[in-house]
Amino acid sequence: MNEENKNLTPEILKTEKTPSMFNPKILMIGLPIFIVQLVAVYFITANILMPGSNSGTAKAESKSETKTEETSDKHAEKNAANGSIFSVDDMIVNPAQTNGNILLLASLGLSVENEEAKKVLEEKQVIVKDVIISVLSSKNVNQLSSATYRDSLKTEILKNLAVEMPGTKVNNIYFSKFIIQ
Repeated sequence: MNEENKNLTPEILKTEKTPSMFNPKILMIGLPIFIVQLVAVYFITANILMPGSNSGTAKAESKSETKTEETSDKHAEKNAANGSIFSVDDMIVNPAQTNGNILLLASLGLSVENEEAKKVLEEKQVIVKDVIISVLSSKNVNQLSSATYRDSLKTEILKNLAVEMPGTKVNNIYFSKFIIQ
């Protein structure tokens, strides 16, 4: 038995070398693969899964918004022949009571009577944007998502512009983009 114990002792004393917890190969190879997977999942979700999950009411609502935008574009073309349109593109606003979780992307066209009024709006573009942001950010998501409430928004923006810029008359406002996400 002594000989058996002697034979076992060196085997027991031999310890296998365990790999360390941090392996740089995992970091150098695994992290880029993980990031590529995240990007792929994002694009698949955003482009394939989300558009297909819209309900029938959302599709009908978007169709009515498209028709409204088409009629607005026709009115804009008529006014463009008579006057000018000052464009305010891609304004991003946080609606009221959303804690920054929901965003509104809006682009507007302001119809004015002549090129001089358009130049005044261009010079005072910061004031115009401030008025629009103030009005849009004071509304909650329910108000902003209602297609019928947009006329009220236009009226309120027109009134606030008249107060801030009394010498310039804006005839009408047209939304070219109005996206809540």
